[in-house]
Amino acid sequence: MKTHPQPKAGAGRRPTAATVVLCLALATLSGAGADVPPGQRPEVDYLLDFLANSECVLLRNGTAHDAREGADHVRRKYDHYRDEIRTTEDFIDRAATRSLVSGRAYRVRCPGQAERPVAEWLHEALAAFRHEHHDGG
Repeated sequence: MKTHPQPKAGAGRRPTAATVVLCLALATLSGAGADVPPGQRPEVDYLLDFLANSECVLLRNGTAHDAREGADHVRRKYDHYRDEIRTTEDFIDRAATRSLVSGRAYRVRCPGQAERPVAEWLHEALAAFRHEHHDGG
């Protein structure tokens, strides 16, 4: 009787769907997805701190949230959308612009100022941060 050599373990095998899903999940958890470039990460951190430490109220779906609660919510949305965010502007547009539930724009109410969209407020804060940090400030 003629014997055939046995293939090496795993040789010629295709990965199962479960293996592919597991690898994708591990890659996502390890941070292999997209995010703002390392040079822009300080901008995102600044904007989250700017919101959290402000005396402003974030309005989401008609409900007022203090600054820290608002920043926590935006941070959670940032984590959710991290694979779609490639710039600090994307961070603002994805995480701090509108409700996923209602589609309504987030608004901010700061002492002594008119209520306005959070995205507009954060874009202005980003411009000021960049001016201060990139123009010798």
